[in-house]
Amino acid sequence: MTDDTLAGEVAVEPRPEPHADRPLPGGRTDTYRHPPLVRISHWLNVVAVVVLIMSGLNILLAHPHLYWGLRSTFADPLLSIPPLPNWLLIPQGRNLAEARHWHFFFAWVFVINGLIYLAYGFVTRRFGRRLWPTPGDLKGFWPSVVEHARLHFPKDDEARTYNVIQKLTYVAMVLVVLPMMLVTGLSMSPGFNAIGGILLEIMGGRQSARTLHFISGGLIVGFIVVHVALVFWTGFFNNMRAMVTGWFVIEPSSSEGGGR
Repeated sequence: MTDDTLAGEVAVEPRPEPHADRPLPGGRTDTYRHPPLVRISHWLNVVAVVVLIMSGLNILLAHPHLYWGLRSTFADPLLSIPPLPNWLLIPQGRNLAEARHWHFFFAWVFVINGLIYLAYGFVTRRFGRRLWPTPGDLKGFWPSVVEHARLHFPKDDEARTYNVIQKLTYVAMVLVVLPMMLVTGLSMSPGFNAIGGILLEIMGGRQSARTLHFISGGLIVGFIVVHVALVFWTGFFNNMRAMVTGWFVIEPSSSEGGGR
């Protein structure tokens, strides 16, 4: 007891940091991974992307063939899309006009949400700290490929940061695939063409833009399939808890009796 306490002052224990690691039984650690804006943005994207895919399929099925260039060469399509079940479409059944309304509205939701997320990521330097691969990350690319091929994913302290494949994938999505989706979509908009028709020339024509839009959509679907599969493989409840509450459980390392 100090002299100040004897003089009548009350000793106050320092408060822990609100997002400091929290110890759990069994040598596990609860660590704070996702701040609120990241979690909200993630779930808004989930809704927006699902609606965009389902309404986009409805739009595509109005003419389920893809071409390259300025014109539709009906006798020689680049790719033909087979019929799809109604449950994959928004709205249910073939309705081009209504599907376009759904698609355009949620495209704006996706873009605005994405811009807010990007601004947050750059202002807080989250992208530089968590997503941008370092030279050390790149040197470990092939070992990481081998670990992924073996379906070995860390659950100990290594799980605190994204591995190099995750970083490269997220960077490619943010800097290449999503911009391609946005630019090709805008280039097909008659309203946008009235003020910026040069995009169609850059794309190589409306049919090329439509095909590139489909390719970028396919890459996004592929990313989602792999992403969801890994969420289940690496611990569904832990991953979902992290994206709902922000908190993620780190297992003890193998040297402490845990392991991957």
